[in-house]
Amino acid sequence: MKSWFKDGVLRAVLRNAGYLGSTKLIGAVLGLGALICAGRGMTTAEFGTLMLIHTYALGAGALTKFQSWQMILRYGAPALQRGDWKLPEAAIRFGFGLDIASGTIGMTLAMIVLPFFGHWFGITQNHTLIALAYCTLIPTMSCATPTGVLRLMDRFDLIAGQQIVTPLLRAVGAVVSWAFSLGFPFFVLSWYIADIMGDMILWVLTAQELRQHKMLKALRPSLIEAPAKLPGVWNFVWLTNLNTTLDACWSPVGNLIVGGMLGPSAAGLYKISSTLLDSAVKPARMLEKGFYPEIMRLDPSSRQPWQLALRTGLLSGAIGLGVVLVILIGGQPFIGLFGPRYAAAATLMAIMSPALVISMTGFPLESLLYMAGRLKAVLIAQVISVTLYMGTLVIMAQTFGLYGAGIAYVAGTFLLTLLSLIPTILSYVRRQHIVSPTIATAKGVPSSSGN
Repeated sequence: MKSWFKDGVLRAVLRNAGYLGSTKLIGAVLGLGALICAGRGMTTAEFGTLMLIHTYALGAGALTKFQSWQMILRYGAPALQRGDWKLPEAAIRFGFGLDIASGTIGMTLAMIVLPFFGHWFGITQNHTLIALAYCTLIPTMSCATPTGVLRLMDRFDLIAGQQIVTPLLRAVGAVVSWAFSLGFPFFVLSWYIADIMGDMILWVLTAQELRQHKMLKALRPSLIEAPAKLPGVWNFVWLTNLNTTLDACWSPVGNLIVGGMLGPSAAGLYKISSTLLDSAVKPARMLEKGFYPEIMRLDPSSRQPWQLALRTGLLSGAIGLGVVLVILIGGQPFIGLFGPRYAAAATLMAIMSPALVISMTGFPLESLLYMAGRLKAVLIAQVISVTLYMGTLVIMAQTFGLYGAGIAYVAGTFLLTLLSLIPTILSYVRRQHIVSPTIATAKGVPSSSGN
């Protein structure tokens, strides 16, 4: 294992993950503090309603958003390695155009659907106007171009600094709302202000970075001219969009289903458990954010990116095992900070915790398949696993209530990882036939994207 850290690329992944993880840990603590204040400052039904409104907006954005950051890195990173700045500029322009279009569509559809079907998700008519106002966050929530630009420029330090803004503002707003007993509307306002301010600061940092590279014109959105310079890009973005839409079923949509079937109080308990687990899985998320840009700079036909994935996956899985032990030992006392009304969330979190080890070990699989141009394999894995997960979630929630929802989550996570592992192994065996899309363009050969 000592020899692993002689690999400069692995050290770069860990360095970037360290940047992101350092502030993400602080952000997670602040976010949990905000949840504790919200849990103590409202009834369980009000707390659950706030979580449902927030996850409704997140889910609507996730269902329509494009993974523009992945597209920017896939086309921009190999080009920058060759000193070509034209392709990255085209990718950024296209990504910005996609973000504007998808964010506007997502917000419009969410507002149209909410008055008619909000009760399906546990949002009552009394809270419809507040939920409609909250939907105006969807366009900024859906923007992934800024993070794509900063990752492309290797400015993980800027991303690290920015990602603490939203949880900090949310925590401040929650403390004030709790301390002065301002009630439900002010907690919603705190969440809203924190989200929009965090997104605006990210855009400011992105514009400053592009200005330094004399690339401000990359912020002119384009859905026609720019993609014409990127081979196979529409195929890539549509397949990643479908994959993201399906991925939204795991947390936001899953939470809405629990709320619709078991009520706002159950949704609040499920949200606490899933938020804590999401905080626990942050090390793997940080590794993934540092991992994806690095492998996009490597030759996919060599062993290096595959070896890097194996090492980072094993390191992440080992961290996951440690986190599960902490959850099993300290979960009950920690949940007690929310108050006795939320005790059931500790048991639910323990039930869901095995999914941590599975997802943290398997986090490199999706990135490897994108690198290999196996987008359809990612989509097929998501379609099968999400379909079975949603069906299992409904059945288990009806049969075993809240704890059944936790069991369904673990089973779905295991199935998704297994279905992603199989095509990844096949891609490794056939790796010598993989060609990067930008290299393919330079050589005049077809790209492997979408195969």
